[in-house]
Amino acid sequence: MSEAVIRTVTSPPGLLASLDPLLREWLPRQRWFAGKGRPVTGFSLVAATELLPADSRLGLHHVLVRAHQQYAPAGGAAQEPGDCYQLLIGTREALPPRLAPALIGHVSEGPAAGRTAYDALYDTRPAEVLLEALRTRARIGALRFERAPDEDIRAGLVPRLMTAEQSNSSVVYGDTFILKLLRRIVPGVNPDLELPLALAREGCPRVPAPAGWMTADLAGRSWVLGVLQPYLQGATDGWELALRELAKGEDFVAEARALGRATAEVHTALARALPTVTLGQAQTRHLAEGMTERLEETARAVPLLRSYAPALRTAFTALADLAAEGRGWTAQRVHGDLHLGQCLRSPDGAWSLIDFEGEPAKSLTERRLPQPAVRDVAGMLRSFDYAAHSADVRVPGWAEACRAAYCTGYAEAGGHDPRTDPVLLRAFETDKAVYEVLYEARHRPDWLEVPLAAVRRLSVPEPA
Repeated sequence: MSEAVIRTVTSPPGLLASLDPLLREWLPRQRWFAGKGRPVTGFSLVAATELLPADSRLGLHHVLVRAHQQYAPAGGAAQEPGDCYQLLIGTREALPPRLAPALIGHVSEGPAAGRTAYDALYDTRPAEVLLEALRTRARIGALRFERAPDEDIRAGLVPRLMTAEQSNSSVVYGDTFILKLLRRIVPGVNPDLELPLALAREGCPRVPAPAGWMTADLAGRSWVLGVLQPYLQGATDGWELALRELAKGEDFVAEARALGRATAEVHTALARALPTVTLGQAQTRHLAEGMTERLEETARAVPLLRSYAPALRTAFTALADLAAEGRGWTAQRVHGDLHLGQCLRSPDGAWSLIDFEGEPAKSLTERRLPQPAVRDVAGMLRSFDYAAHSADVRVPGWAEACRAAYCTGYAEAGGHDPRTDPVLLRAFETDKAVYEVLYEARHRPDWLEVPLAAVRRLSVPEPA
């Protein structure tokens, strides 16, 4: 497909209105929809671009839409501005059986009346359109498709949608590339593209370098829509690998140590590539106050946490006290949401870190703030706990051994053992456990015991 085949026109007027009742039902059921539990009250169109003509056998529309929902402040229900979502909507006269899981609904009016709308990422042809646009650096309405200057993207790579539950959507092209399409999007510099590009400039081999990326230029601002990276064929994510070893009763010490080294290498490269800052007394006090506020909010929402809150609060006051004595810490760009599922081990045993988007619940500004590198370390230490509690076979001491090995590996590659700064490490691990308590109480009550076990441990500081 040549670039000229793509129609560079906006989608027909009335398209969103005709899809509105279908999207109200379909969108909240998607794994990546952020506003669970509150009905969608309406939509506003941010941008819509026709990629394949609506009147052809297969119509294809790229849509950025804001979903409006109600929330209940103290004074009563009010309207939220709404999150913006990226949709790739296909229309056909009828869906073949293979596309049944992609069904959005049957359109009864508007430019697609009489046709069936569906999530086009499930379909081969629409996925090919995206890759071809990246390969040819296409400009389609507000959409911009870029390719890394030295990257060769072959035409004709067969796409397949990854069906594992994710907060975004990913398409693999012929075991060569993987396109991560962001679903909930915001304008501005997205760390999921920014940090891998910075690491590629540093020659860091631990993070796949972007081969291409999709953006939209709207109202003078750029929105990152997706990132194309090399597909690590045969790689296993750390979560699956850890559970596999646990099921066999095997330890994970060597892998945890190697993963610690990989994390330290990424942190070192990020500190070279992007500015670092020193957190003085005022900044550290602000950090500790934020952690304390999250603790108090969670204790109000989750009664089981309340008896532990006073002891947990000491983790944050101890950090502020050290800062008041003149202690400072270096802050830098970090992964921001590091856990076993964000790490891939290739068949040759090398570890890679992926998905630098950060915690989706935080604003883009927050996700791009420099942080002490121990924040990522704390996330990984908590992930070992989760793996140990998730296994069908419990292996005594498994998580503790992994935690120690990870820190040892980190020290070997980074020159600093996180355990030598116990106050900082305890503060960040406590903050992470508090976050997990709130998440599990809201979404997975059966898992609540996992962070509560950490809460009990962290409420008793280790001896100096």
